[in-house]
Amino acid sequence: MTPPDFRALRLAPEQEDILLAVRDFVEGEIIPRAASFEAADRFPDEIVAGLRELGIFGFTIPERYGGMGLDLTTYCLAIEEIARGWMSVSGIINTHFICSSMLQLSGTEEQRERLLPLMATGEVRGAFSMTEPHCGSDVQAIRSVAVRDGDEFRISGQKMWVTNGLRSGLVATLVKTDPDADPPHAGMTCLMISKEPGVAEQGGLTIPPQLHKLGYRGVETTELVFDDHRVPASAVLGGEAGIGQGFQQMMSGVEVGRANVAARGVGVARRAYELAIRYAHERETFGKPLHRHQAIQFKLAEMATKIEAARLLTVQAARAKDEGRRADVETGMAKYFASEMCKEVVEEAFRIHGGYGYSTEYEIERLYRDAPMLLIGEGTSEIQKTIIARGLIARHRG
Repeated sequence: MTPPDFRALRLAPEQEDILLAVRDFVEGEIIPRAASFEAADRFPDEIVAGLRELGIFGFTIPERYGGMGLDLTTYCLAIEEIARGWMSVSGIINTHFICSSMLQLSGTEEQRERLLPLMATGEVRGAFSMTEPHCGSDVQAIRSVAVRDGDEFRISGQKMWVTNGLRSGLVATLVKTDPDADPPHAGMTCLMISKEPGVAEQGGLTIPPQLHKLGYRGVETTELVFDDHRVPASAVLGGEAGIGQGFQQMMSGVEVGRANVAARGVGVARRAYELAIRYAHERETFGKPLHRHQAIQFKLAEMATKIEAARLLTVQAARAKDEGRRADVETGMAKYFASEMCKEVVEEAFRIHGGYGYSTEYEIERLYRDAPMLLIGEGTSEIQKTIIARGLIARHRG
């Protein structure tokens, strides 16, 4: 697959320069290392250090807080490049990005000044904690509670599937501060919990060993167990006015996170296509190269078309957000289409490889295990279709 056409996407020269720098980093530092990190399920500290030098962790943080002040469109295209190299690395960035976007949108100025400069450099990395063992899509069913105790909150409960759970220094955590609220979301609050990165037990917070997964390896995925863990009341996102606003704040974070997942889908599918067309040129069957068989040509044509369509949906969603428009429908469409497309394209690439696709010596095997995560992360396809339908009906009514 040819790289994105910067002119067709109407990118400014400075955007192009940034994306080319990211692409060079992916080619030189991520692709050659991904297989060894993934096989060992080892966190890629060296790669993360390089991303910090590139300024990736401050991509969308305003310059006045030490970031690069780039728009969501540039960020999504950069994530496509990174996911093309190794999807797990883009996951490390995503929860950090969600946290910083929530602070920009809903944080107090004191919270922004205190946290965003540290996040911009990657010195403090963010995690996003909403799901619990008994509930994923049904967010209002969470049971974690935070009880006010003077100038503190005491938190008890258990969170699940937390990316960056151990190494993060800041965790956006959804809790119930009013368990009896009706509707339940009216009693939810987001706490920006600061913690010591890499420490498994601190105060009333315990972080068990990371969960083992089919794919999406290398990036840590953990539980968070709170047992009367104390945090200052100043941890409430948005200050006192933020109490009871946590559900809406977290949903705004998930909305921009869906753009990230869509971009990841494009990147992983693009890599699968590259591997497939390369193999189709190298492999011969029935006396001619694989790519000269019409059945394979049709597969490649369909794969390339789907990738281009998914990228355009992703860019459209990102630009809607950049323009300050409500984009729940657009991000839902991009995430739904790109994640399903990625699964389909990766499977077709796997089929083109034949038996070799089943071997760990071939990169397509890793992509085949990574792709399913995108069907679930930031909301399942079924949830996306619900969001899209409700949004379209509301717009029509309006």
